[in-house]
Amino acid sequence: MAMPLHAVPDVATLAPAPERPRRVLISSDTYPPDVNGAAYFTHRLATGLAARGNEVHVVCQSEAGPASADVVDGVVVHRLRSAPLLVHPTMRVTVPTRLDRLVASVRPDVLHTQGHFVVGRAAMAAARRAGVPVVATNHFMPDNLFQFGHIPERLRTKAGQWAWRDFSRIFNRADHITTPTPLAAKLLSDQGFAREVESVSCGIDLTRFHPHAEPKAWSRKMFDLPDRPTILFVGRLDEEKHLDEIVRSLPIILNDTDAQVAFVGKGNQRAELERLARRIGVDERVFFLGFVPDENMPQAFAAADVFAMPGVAELQSIATLEAMASGLPVVAADAMALPHLVSGNGYLFQPGDVRSLAGHLTDILTDDRLRARLGKASRDLALTHDDQFSLARFEHIYDEVAR
Repeated sequence: MAMPLHAVPDVATLAPAPERPRRVLISSDTYPPDVNGAAYFTHRLATGLAARGNEVHVVCQSEAGPASADVVDGVVVHRLRSAPLLVHPTMRVTVPTRLDRLVASVRPDVLHTQGHFVVGRAAMAAARRAGVPVVATNHFMPDNLFQFGHIPERLRTKAGQWAWRDFSRIFNRADHITTPTPLAAKLLSDQGFAREVESVSCGIDLTRFHPHAEPKAWSRKMFDLPDRPTILFVGRLDEEKHLDEIVRSLPIILNDTDAQVAFVGKGNQRAELERLARRIGVDERVFFLGFVPDENMPQAFAAADVFAMPGVAELQSIATLEAMASGLPVVAADAMALPHLVSGNGYLFQPGDVRSLAGHLTDILTDDRLRARLGKASRDLALTHDDQFSLARFEHIYDEVAR
């Protein structure tokens, strides 16, 4: 029997069906409490997307061993079972597993992988089998792995070539590929990666990191630092950061100004740096602040007069961006993507040239007007790296690949 005409609802009066949030699955081999650039970016990406109304899931390795799942900072974090890494007892590696059940349960609109190692390649394989589009962001450089794998110097060229081939094989399966800077994209091209790679800045929270008007003595007191001109480094205290160059520059700097160095971060080079500082007589001017919680990092930058980054394996360097946003001049190695961050706001030096590093740091520390001018230029340049722009771009990419 036909339904009476008056019983048929007027389509124009029907409320539209609620549209569910964009659902993003992010895969990463490293995530907080891990302390490194990739973990930091992945956490900021996940929480930033969640704050913009997306439903966000992260799959990563367990920091303790057993698998788990929990909601942290508005993000559903799925941790996979892990085991200690034999060559580096303080690190862990994910126990290989298929992720088909997780992908089927989450039903993401897109997978955004942050690497091509154990979790990344397992997530990409599962996404491909489920027909889920894949966005891949590269944070990898072989130099970051050599010290952990104890690769001898004579074998590093061959090992690097093998690592890049493995990277290309996995990332070629992605629908869209990004990396933080144009120089990082060029690196992939130089290594023979033929796909188009878009540069999307990691971005920083410009509302949290900004110049402070109060005296630097206040922030220095928070970290038990003497009130004197301060050179700051933030990051892992590991081999590829070349932090010995900062320590070895200090005796030269002390010829002209009463300076000190503060290292924020942990890593396997701390003991060696402490021995070096004692050997060359500057141990009373070198301070190791260890791990500083993220909520206290703006004060760490506020305690400094200049930021030094001698690392040679940086694809962007979020710590350098945060220093710039905080109004600090930058002295950085002329290596990898760091030149992208130094333009009228500081100086570059050739890796290993300690005298040049010392000269640039001395110039900044001894000239108030120069320091103010470079600091303002740093802030202006940092304004082009607003994390909201980066998050919006990633959302647009997700929609493009999901069509």
